Amino acid sequence: MSPVRLGPPRMTPQAFSAKWVDNALKESAASKEHFLDVCGLVGSPTPREADGEGEWFAFEKGVEKGAAPTRAGGKKRRGFADVFLLGSFAWEYKGPDKDLDAAYDQLRLYRDALENPPLMIVSDMDRFVVRTNFNDRPVETFSFTNEEIGSDGGGSVALLRAAFVEPYSLRPGRTREAITEEVAKKFGLLAKGLRDRGEDPHRAAHFLMKLVFCLFAEDAGLLPRGLSGELVGAAVEDPEHFPRWARELFGAMASGGRVNYKPIRHFNGGLFADDVALELTREELRVLAEAARLDWGSVEPAVFGTLFERSLDPDKRSQLGAQYTGKEDILRVVEPVLMAPLRREWERVRAEVEADATAEELPRDPGARTRAVNRIQRDAQERLEAFAGKVRSTRVLDPACGSGNFLYVSLSLLLDLEKEVSVFAGRYGRGPFFPEVGPQQLFGIERDPYAHELAQVSVWIGYLQWMHQNGFGSPPDPVLGPMTNVLEMDAVLRSDGDGHAVPEWPEADVVVGNPPFLGGRRIRGVLGDRYFDALKEVYAECVSGSPDLVCYWFERARRLIEEGRLKRAGLIATQAIRNPANRGVLENIKASGDIFMAWSDRPWVLDGADVRVSMVGFDDGSEPEKSLDGRPVAAVSARLTEGVDLAAARRLTENEGSTFQGVVMRGPFDLKPQAARAMLSAGGNPNGRPNSDVVRPRFNARDVTGHPSGTYAVDFGVDTLMEEAALYEAPFAHVAEHVYPARQRVSQASSRERWWLYERPRPEMRAALEGLSRYAVTPRVSKHRLFAWLGADVLPDTRLYVFAREDDYFFGVLHSKAHEVWALRNSPRHGVGNDPTYSNLDCFETFPFPWPLGTEPGDAED
Repeated sequence: MSPVRLGPPRMTPQAFSAKWVDNALKESAASKEHFLDVCGLVGSPTPREADGEGEWFAFEKGVEKGAAPTRAGGKKRRGFADVFLLGSFAWEYKGPDKDLDAAYDQLRLYRDALENPPLMIVSDMDRFVVRTNFNDRPVETFSFTNEEIGSDGGGSVALLRAAFVEPYSLRPGRTREAITEEVAKKFGLLAKGLRDRGEDPHRAAHFLMKLVFCLFAEDAGLLPRGLSGELVGAAVEDPEHFPRWARELFGAMASGGRVNYKPIRHFNGGLFADDVALELTREELRVLAEAARLDWGSVEPAVFGTLFERSLDPDKRSQLGAQYTGKEDILRVVEPVLMAPLRREWERVRAEVEADATAEELPRDPGARTRAVNRIQRDAQERLEAFAGKVRSTRVLDPACGSGNFLYVSLSLLLDLEKEVSVFAGRYGRGPFFPEVGPQQLFGIERDPYAHELAQVSVWIGYLQWMHQNGFGSPPDPVLGPMTNVLEMDAVLRSDGDGHAVPEWPEADVVVGNPPFLGGRRIRGVLGDRYFDALKEVYAECVSGSPDLVCYWFERARRLIEEGRLKRAGLIATQAIRNPANRGVLENIKASGDIFMAWSDRPWVLDGADVRVSMVGFDDGSEPEKSLDGRPVAAVSARLTEGVDLAAARRLTENEGSTFQGVVMRGPFDLKPQAARAMLSAGGNPNGRPNSDVVRPRFNARDVTGHPSGTYAVDFGVDTLMEEAALYEAPFAHVAEHVYPARQRVSQASSRERWWLYERPRPEMRAALEGLSRYAVTPRVSKHRLFAWLGADVLPDTRLYVFAREDDYFFGVLHSKAHEVWALRNSPRHGVGNDPTYSNLDCFETFPFPWPLGTEPGDAED
């Protein structure tokens, strides 16, 4: 809320307009008087009346630009916001008919030092331009003149009054993300049309990225205003000429030139190395024209690429688990992994510079004093330049970069830090310098051609947008640097004529990213047998079992850190990374280095589907500060927990071979109660055996936690031959009709060939249950840990854990508080409800069961 209170106006709009409409005085002679009249116009006290100390409402609010420290005797070279009202605006004046855009650029250089005011206002005492400055919203511009103040019925005065006391009433209604989503959807429609017409994905992606960049460049002032809109508008009326007109524009941007007599800067950078332009239908050109009218200056690079990519082929990307990462979650990884060490060092460097600048009394002799000041400035500049050089040389790699959102956020944070150093250096004779942090420090790996193109263009758009929004203009020609830092390849497996190998990653200091979410059991089905087998072969020495696909990114980053080729890494995975099947990669990290940051279990909404994710930052063990779920901790375990690492609990030989996961059917073997009863009552099988041999009651977790469904299943056991199974005519006919077609569509050869048998029939479980009259079960995932008895004839499915015991003592211990607490402490979490997941390896085999009463070993046996 503004500290200013408005009273009755002291000047009418007509009087104000008449006084200032023909002003010819220079800024220095008239600007203060002009603003005092603005105060009278809106009924505001003047700066002196409201704030005699000049702290929060003042003329010429100083912003240090380039001065030596006071103790060093340097001249106070300061920049000024001509008027500053805390919480409302910064106001910059220029003389009549001067460039108000230059004044706006000047304010943008000051805005951080002025606590980011909600509004930035520039005026030449005739024209007024009010721009909003809200972080999550597009910049909205309001313009009016002195003449309009006296003739528009109070609209301009109302806007000025709002600027003084209600600046947030001018906050744009639409967010930047909403505008970005609309832009992405429109380009998604264009991409779909090209794909449906069979255009090569690489050509289509490159062409669309050129269009995207052109529309952005126009809003950023890099292309003549209105050029793209004119071109597309004409093409709507004459679609067949669009490719030729687009080629002319692309060709001019490749090396500089003119289009329709308008000058075109030299862009190239590889994006415009060719002038290929594809045909678009009239309707598609209308969509492009609508996109051209949107506010491209407000497009959020951190999300544009991913939103566009998802609109292309969401089924394909979600199948691989390549998912959208919101900016908030990106920051949870990038801040502690990339920025925290740099920020700590910056605080140290800044404190040392300030301390050294005030540590000594300066000589009274003018010559000696000047030499001392120069030495202090020189030492400060050397330290600051050395740190700025470190920021500029930090290399960031996202080895699953998608459309580049992690890379863009990393770049913007590095640019912000360099700017902070630049502003501080201005106090020591080194004026604010042109940013040297840039896209050349960012590297990516992506296998999808559209995402590959998107990543490169999104990063450059984000860079140029940051430069524009922070008042630095644009780089000299060529505007774009080489777009070769994002490699189109597989990040975890290289396959060529020499076989399979671990691929080389670009050299980097820090790795960040969100690798694909794809469960270990789905890798073969989605990526194929050959890929799965090659992956297992290449990583056989360091990754065991069938972990989730993301684990291979963790292991690759860990190995690079161990070899000294990478400093730190921060990756996102599903919370299943903590499960026994995946936790081996985290244990490897703990063995060769350490985990210094983790978010163990966060909700994550993707296209309406809820999952849980973990975020893990790790290094060689040198990071002294550890955090878990945003809290400082002494250590983070491989389970992503604090305190004692129960993952180190030894599995007890006494408990081995007693628990099993239920069968995995893979196919519709189930029978509804009515169909099962019909089969059970039928006779006449050629082998003379009853169908009850192979038709059994089937229980899953819901049958245990709720009301039993009465479901049965056809079960031909472990190794029954097809000829033997066929002798049970009705059950076999059901499997042949319903299971066989489904199994022929799977990628795993053994499942296709042995289609009448379960994919995992669990022979060890069946052997352990042999001879028991009952056995205990518990749901794998359940909010409350409960156990139940099932009869020996009941078939347990994969959502149940089976305990091959039938004694009441054992069942009682399972239900005990001690086992419940142990199981909950060792359980990973799963699903929307974040429910505990029982694990036979972690929850049961590590649990020290007490001896039954009367059977305790004696001292000699101990």
